[in-house]
Amino acid sequence: MENLRRVLISTVPRLLSTNRTSAATASGLHRPVSGSFTRFCSSNEGNRSLEIDLCDEESKRRLFNRLLYRSKQRGFLELDLILGKWVEDHIHSMDESGIKSLVHVLDLENPDLWRWLTCQEQPPEAVNQNPVFVSLREKVVNNLDNHAAPETRATTGQPWVRGWDDFKKGRDSPITGNQ
Repeated sequence: MENLRRVLISTVPRLLSTNRTSAATASGLHRPVSGSFTRFCSSNEGNRSLEIDLCDEESKRRLFNRLLYRSKQRGFLELDLILGKWVEDHIHSMDESGIKSLVHVLDLENPDLWRWLTCQEQPPEAVNQNPVFVSLREKVVNNLDNHAAPETRATTGQPWVRGWDDFKKGRDSPITGNQ
């Protein structure tokens, strides 16, 4: 995903700055968008986000807000809720190494992170040693143990059921659903 992002960031400004047709410039469609695209996309997000500046309150506030936003706006509702609440509760007590660990967790892909947090798959060793990931996984597992019926939980190594089983029409399905 990161490689695709880099390719897009390096290609789009070149495409936008190429010669436009005379019809486009004559009709007034020529807009100075070349270079402004990079303000909204973060091509060096991974590199830039590791430069943590906690020297003054303004830089801490900006960093915390950026990380809180990244944790709440992932586009995967379950992760938005879990990560957003966890980061909201813990970010102000983190030091520089904790923030770096959080950034590494936020850089993980949504489907992989979800499967690892819900114990559907074993995470790689590097992720399994991350203290933020370990704490998040403990929270998710505790919530699942306390609030989810065993019939609706996936067995270890198996994905969760994604909805009502329309093919079987109720045969061999659990008494309670996962909805």
